[in-house]
Amino acid sequence: MATYKKRGFKPKNQVEEQQVDEQESTTAEVFNTLDESASKSEEWVSDNQNYILGIIGVVAVAVLGYLGYMQFVQNPKETDAANEMYYPQQYFDQALVSTTAKDSLFTLALNGADGKYGFLNIIEEYSGTKAANLANYSAGMSYMNMQKYQEAITYLEDFSSDDAILGALAKGGLGDAFMQLGQADDALGYYESAIAHSGNKYTAPKFLYKAGVTALELNENEKALKFFQRIKDEFSGSDEARSIDSFLGMAKSE
Repeated sequence: MATYKKRGFKPKNQVEEQQVDEQESTTAEVFNTLDESASKSEEWVSDNQNYILGIIGVVAVAVLGYLGYMQFVQNPKETDAANEMYYPQQYFDQALVSTTAKDSLFTLALNGADGKYGFLNIIEEYSGTKAANLANYSAGMSYMNMQKYQEAITYLEDFSSDDAILGALAKGGLGDAFMQLGQADDALGYYESAIAHSGNKYTAPKFLYKAGVTALELNENEKALKFFQRIKDEFSGSDEARSIDSFLGMAKSE
């Protein structure tokens, strides 16, 4: 049991004197150990000073390099790429609503004109930027509309997005492209990915329907039934739900 030593304390007998001596001895040992540990730590720091400073220097250079890269390289690159997207995006939007010359407008969107970049130029010149990523989506969809399905797959596979709508549309677009190429198994996989990406009321019923129809074509009726049933249960107000009872009947009867 530790003994608290008051100021001016004097041992009353030999036992208390021995306890005090032992306590002082223990305290001295503790401080000696701490001194030795401190000395060893100081010695280690001294012996490895260059190494420690080197590590600190490398970290500092890396941090400053990253900050400098972001400020003077990446951020201006992102800005330039975003500005370049304005020109081809106009042609892309026009092509989507045009009733004539669609292919010509999509071609302008892809390749640019009059010294302006198209989607393909932006992908090449501004690789790693958000604009280049978006250009992959737009290029893929341009090729889809031009019925160049292999090219569409190439660019859509390079696009990635957590956005509920855009991410699902890209995966669904891949499904459409594979379906057009006669690869129904691959198409179904991408439709399922599109459904899993987001359950929003715009894309989910669209790709549930396509997945169901594709599953029927592959004679996977149980899977088709689940897709159609989800439309009926969860998206009863969608366009796809209008004729869903017929498809449910087809899936059950096969």
